[in-house]
Amino acid sequence: MPSQIQTEHFTQALYLLLDETFDQVHGLYLDKGTSMFETLATISAAEASIPVGGKCATLAAQVKHVAFYLDVLEHSVRTQQYEPQDWDKIWRETSAVSPAEWETIKASLRESYDRIKALIHDTEEWPTSHEIGGAIAMIAHTAYHLGEIRQALCTLKHN
Repeated sequence: MPSQIQTEHFTQALYLLLDETFDQVHGLYLDKGTSMFETLATISAAEASIPVGGKCATLAAQVKHVAFYLDVLEHSVRTQQYEPQDWDKIWRETSAVSPAEWETIKASLRESYDRIKALIHDTEEWPTSHEIGGAIAMIAHTAYHLGEIRQALCTLKHN
């Protein structure tokens, strides 16, 4: 008989990874002080408005994209409706941001993240590898964009 991961253990591990990714490093895979919100706190609106690599999207667009991804994921899981999305819209439309707009983008990401935590709280079981894979992909996707943001920030701060 195959052994199974208890839902409680998976959920606790997921919360821990999310916390490390977004709020507070626990030493699982990030260096101290490099979580998403710790990183974003060091970025000005002017820096958030600079295109990464000169031709790519801005840091503000990277953050908006992560929030959009979390929003789509949360809505899809709750409604079981998986609708096509215009994933390129944010990249096309997000450029320079004012300090107020930058604060709004960061607050929107926090709200999206809080809704994901509520979704996980409301999830009583992880019945298939599809759900588990989706949860893991959410962390991997966010970590990828955190890396993009941190790499761009490193480049900006050293030029």
